[in-house]
Amino acid sequence: MKYGVLGTGDVGRTLAGKLVELGHDVVMGSRSKSNEKALAWASEAGPRAGTGTFAEAAAFGERVVNAVTGTAALEALEAAGAAHLGGKLLIDVCNPLFFEEGRLRLSPVESDSVGARIQRRFPDARVVKALNTVNCQVMVEPGRVPGDHQLFVCGDSAEAKADAVALLGDFGWPAERILDLGGIESARCTEMLMPFWFTLMRKFGHADFNYEIRHGTSS
Repeated sequence: MKYGVLGTGDVGRTLAGKLVELGHDVVMGSRSKSNEKALAWASEAGPRAGTGTFAEAAAFGERVVNAVTGTAALEALEAAGAAHLGGKLLIDVCNPLFFEEGRLRLSPVESDSVGARIQRRFPDARVVKALNTVNCQVMVEPGRVPGDHQLFVCGDSAEAKADAVALLGDFGWPAERILDLGGIESARCTEMLMPFWFTLMRKFGHADFNYEIRHGTSS
């Protein structure tokens, strides 16, 4: 399958590399066709890897992965173009993080999310929020963390979520360890986990950890 991966940071390069490893063709998108990180990644990743603008990557992909920073997500997707996103699975991995006076902040927070804003702005895209609660290395190598830890997905399209869960299975995540939280409005819940995630990372001194949800039976 053809994928457009938007973003050249650690998350984008890690996911794009895994997709190439799985045999997919990938174009990494950025603001400029001459982006040095994208060109270096493509050179190392081999013949299935290419680069382009956000619009070129989105047009190429049968599926699109949004791996830009959360504060730049809507701008990047606007550059990608609604016509290149319509009808496609759009996996949104980003979190709305920024630092203010040395403190981690979220925007939006509580009443909204980047994932929901993307779906409202691009109603013809099939947006699924996923993978945003783990480090990028754990995204594609869940065995880095022992146990039956879990991922969360949410989105308005059941078919799109099924497609996303199948891809996550290719990444090594069994379907029974992926929790469907319902519609895209639940993205606000997973995005709000990130300050807690960063607190845990500081405590542990590394990012090889994840959440494991346990529950009993209701009486």
